[in-house]
Amino acid sequence: MIVRILLLGLLPLVAGCDTLAYYKQAIGGHLEIMGAARPVEAWLADPATSAALRERLETARRIREFASRHLGLPQNRSYTLYAELGRPFVVWNVFAAPEFSVDPRKECFPFTGCVGYRGFFSEQDARRHAERLKAEGYDVHVGGVPAYSTLGWFDDPLLSTFIRYPDAQLARLVFHELAHQLVYARDDTTFNESFAVAVEEEGVRRWLEAEGQAEGRSAELEAFRASQARRQQFADRIKEARARLALVYKEKGVSRGILQSRKREEFEKLRAEYPKIVPAEPNNAFLVSVALYTELVPQFEALLRESGGDLEVFYAKVKEMAKSGKRLKPPGPAAALCDARRLRGGPATKSGECPRTS
Repeated sequence: MIVRILLLGLLPLVAGCDTLAYYKQAIGGHLEIMGAARPVEAWLADPATSAALRERLETARRIREFASRHLGLPQNRSYTLYAELGRPFVVWNVFAAPEFSVDPRKECFPFTGCVGYRGFFSEQDARRHAERLKAEGYDVHVGGVPAYSTLGWFDDPLLSTFIRYPDAQLARLVFHELAHQLVYARDDTTFNESFAVAVEEEGVRRWLEAEGQAEGRSAELEAFRASQARRQQFADRIKEARARLALVYKEKGVSRGILQSRKREEFEKLRAEYPKIVPAEPNNAFLVSVALYTELVPQFEALLRESGGDLEVFYAKVKEMAKSGKRLKPPGPAAALCDARRLRGGPATKSGECPRTS
């Protein structure tokens, strides 16, 4: 569940790139997918389409209609096409961060600006790039991505990499990617991804509630709410670890060995809580891959509440932020540590008082 969220959204696909090889794989990979895509109606009319795939496409069509009619998301041909890819992921993202920093290494492209990762259509190419960065001293994290957005430049299709997800997860992904078409802030991955996550979570809740009235999905809605709570708990724990390490890395006069030891201790605690998710080796890039998608979600959720739950008002406020540059920003590490501890039900500090923002 969490892993899927960490891996959503390859935004710089159709932009330029800093090497011919990267440009070639990005454009070529995308055009290959578009060439394999056919309208959902064509798949449904094809006698060779299996009953299982037919059911998923029908569900996806309902989700797509709900997205525009009830969530105010773009009404276009995106997710009205479907492509079989024959592989588990459509792209692989490479995240990188310095050995003693929790900030991402930026990858910059024309049109889309700078983002906190680089995406490849080939897992081999992604891991080759990751090895180069690792040789330069970076922490690296590679993750498979089931879907990506071209920001409305192309008609993004439904893909075999996610069409068989459970209903709520399929809806979550479609809403997330359409949200990228609605708002995109240049050079601000955390703003963009956190906004899309906030939209997807609100969208899935509303979709399940609407579906539940007709199909009795109350149990599924409760399961979704429980899943949201678990995801938020994990995000808060990552936020706390990242904030604590940020403070450690800022300390003056600390030897490299001590920094490595404290970094290792922090990851050992994380791994003890989430052994199936947290990597065995201490890795700042892993923390980055989570934070980029979750760090501002609570602030966007608060903004939606301030908008009275009116998505149109909410979107207008977010668009203005993206346009003006006066955007929601992550708190400093001390404030983030305080917030994360409070959300987890513990004291902000040993004395129970929040530290001031640095």
